[in-house]
Amino acid sequence: MSLWEIIRRLYPYVLPYKRLVLSTLLLTLVGSLAAQVNPFVLRYTVDTVQGLLDAHKGLAQGLDLLIVVSALLLGKEIVNTFIQFGQKFYGEKIRINVSSTLSQDAIHKLLGYQLGFYSESGNQTGKLQTRIDRGVESLMKLVQNFFIDILPLFANAVVALVIMFTANVYVGLVALFILPIYFWISYRQADKLNGTRRALRSLREQKSQGLVNLIDSAVVIKSFVREDYEEEKQNQLQQNLQEAQLQTRKTNFLYDGLKTFVEQVGVVLIIILTAYLVLDRQISIGAIMFHILLFNNVSAPIRQLHRIYDEMNEALTYSEGFFDILDADDAKEATGPIQPDQVRGTFEICNVDFTYPSGTQALYDVCLTIEEGKTTALVGLSGAGKSTIINLLCKFYEPDRGKMLLDGRPLADYDTHALRQRIGLVLQKNHIFKGTIEENIRYGNMHATFEEVVEAGKQAYLHQQIMELPKQYQSDAQQLSGGQQQRIAIARLFLKNPPIIFLDEPTASLDAIATEQIKNSLDAIKQGRTVVIISHSLAQIVDSDCIYVMKQGRMVESGTHDELYDMKGTYREIFDASARSLNIEKIARVMADDGDEVMDTAG
Repeated sequence: MSLWEIIRRLYPYVLPYKRLVLSTLLLTLVGSLAAQVNPFVLRYTVDTVQGLLDAHKGLAQGLDLLIVVSALLLGKEIVNTFIQFGQKFYGEKIRINVSSTLSQDAIHKLLGYQLGFYSESGNQTGKLQTRIDRGVESLMKLVQNFFIDILPLFANAVVALVIMFTANVYVGLVALFILPIYFWISYRQADKLNGTRRALRSLREQKSQGLVNLIDSAVVIKSFVREDYEEEKQNQLQQNLQEAQLQTRKTNFLYDGLKTFVEQVGVVLIIILTAYLVLDRQISIGAIMFHILLFNNVSAPIRQLHRIYDEMNEALTYSEGFFDILDADDAKEATGPIQPDQVRGTFEICNVDFTYPSGTQALYDVCLTIEEGKTTALVGLSGAGKSTIINLLCKFYEPDRGKMLLDGRPLADYDTHALRQRIGLVLQKNHIFKGTIEENIRYGNMHATFEEVVEAGKQAYLHQQIMELPKQYQSDAQQLSGGQQQRIAIARLFLKNPPIIFLDEPTASLDAIATEQIKNSLDAIKQGRTVVIISHSLAQIVDSDCIYVMKQGRMVESGTHDELYDMKGTYREIFDASARSLNIEKIARVMADDGDEVMDTAG
């Protein structure tokens, strides 16, 4: 992005604070005029002192001069202190307010994007966080530089340059001649660093993402004893980052040296020219210091420009990644106008194909019907496309082609948020937020009372375990076991109490007794609701009203348990394999022996 493009993008964020901007500009104008007091006072002082010396007058005659000059300079500094405070305070206030608005806008955008946005290669958690943090930080440095650094410095420079031309056109031309050379060197520096900065941004994103992966994968890394391997990977990435940083510093040091040299050439030329004019009786001795101080005001932005330009170019680099996040309109979740006040829950899927953003096609010409008030099971091996169907029914993704209807209307025509309010979703692995158990359960219904939260905990067979904790419902939810966290997700479902329920391996993390308890609770909440369940547990699918069997993204069989078993097809293969894995025959013999013992005892 160019600087003007960034300014154009930032303009709507700065516009609400136009009064602060105008106040800052006014203070900048006053400050730039106050900054020129010193050269005038110094010229007047030197010339007056020289006149007194020429007239053979001493301290007694010059005492009034010293008092007046001291009062002027002190008064100017007092005024300047208030001006600088106002400039910095208003500029910082603009920066903080704009920073907050930018960050909040990024969060708003992220929450509105489809799940596919997060699965793209450039949008992993660590990379997105780096792009947002560094993007906002660099853009705010740009705002800060403009209102606190650049604007006052350049205002001073312009006023000082005008005064130099007014006093002596030749001296003004020397100062004016130096500036374009310096700016050209700065431009070349920025151009040289452009590619390096992009590489730095990419490396920092990779490092941030790598650290997140290390923490998330700690158990796997330790179990396979791959600490050295992962450390070497991070070390190599750090080496690449270090080389890029050193290259950036090397380029900066080289061009900064050139700019300092050019600035000093300007100072030397001003001294030589003013000394010549003094000797030629064209200007007074005081004019030498007068022009040197004015040139100092002109060159002040030059001395700061290497730092400002460096941060400005960082803003140019990181703003691209940040605004890419804000501009991902094609990833925005689609919604429709229909408010589903009364949802019966009949879904019809016809000839649906779906491909994930990664390019993997998950569904091929899938057709199925989910009837209201009934339980429908999706069965198949891992990767068959079962969870993908639930993702489509929740409108997390949109199909490539085909029809998806809810109660006879296109699913895409429903208001997305209103529809999800009427859907309860329990996954195999559910996210537990940082916070208390009460807060995590209440996520199912933010307006629920504590008594309703407790009741949901009881329905999920979690209440007793919670009461045994030191802080009970105020305990940290993320410190619970995987099975307990799964029950929190199920408690959310009970609290939400929706007419449509999607269950994707809801008891996968639970032990046998907990699974039985939860199954009883789920059986109770299923009554009168539309339920879609995915499970490898035979007990949870055999009683379903309809079972759809999937294989490699295609729907291959459908019917009740008995009908599918008699077909001797894919369902029977899966069922028999599940029975063998559970060692059903041995379990049946044990239970039969127990039954015989009971009969013998009764006899």
